[in-house]
Amino acid sequence: MKKQWRHRAREAALQILYQWEVGKVDVETAVDTLFTLQWTSAAPASDELREFASRLASDTVARLNVIDRLIAETAEHWRPERLAVVDRLVLRMAIGELLRTSPDTKTPAAVVIDEALELARTFSTEDAVKFINGMLDAIRKKIDSQR
Repeated sequence: MKKQWRHRAREAALQILYQWEVGKVDVETAVDTLFTLQWTSAAPASDELREFASRLASDTVARLNVIDRLIAETAEHWRPERLAVVDRLVLRMAIGELLRTSPDTKTPAAVVIDEALELARTFSTEDAVKFINGMLDAIRKKIDSQR
């Protein structure tokens, strides 16, 4: 059951990041819009789901310079802004989660990567899944070697 609500929270965080990126709104506004106006589930989002999604989106935006540098270094000759919006956001969010160091918020790298691939399968293409998998594996290795 925990896996299911966390997956749904990651979907929500992706939607928040999409509103932030495309709508040019701050993360807090995107969080509020998603959970008050756009949430389509029959039941309201639990506090736990909302907190996880909000924190994941906020952490991603807060670490954007580091995240985008990792993407640019790993995808030679390919700047993050050249990626499809959803692919870029899935990558950014997963990298943001991989960068977490606090034991209470750290998720195993294999879980983060698997979740990112599931999001790519749902919201993008099979080619994107392969690209994201390769990128995240390489970035995970870079992050591990820097620790």
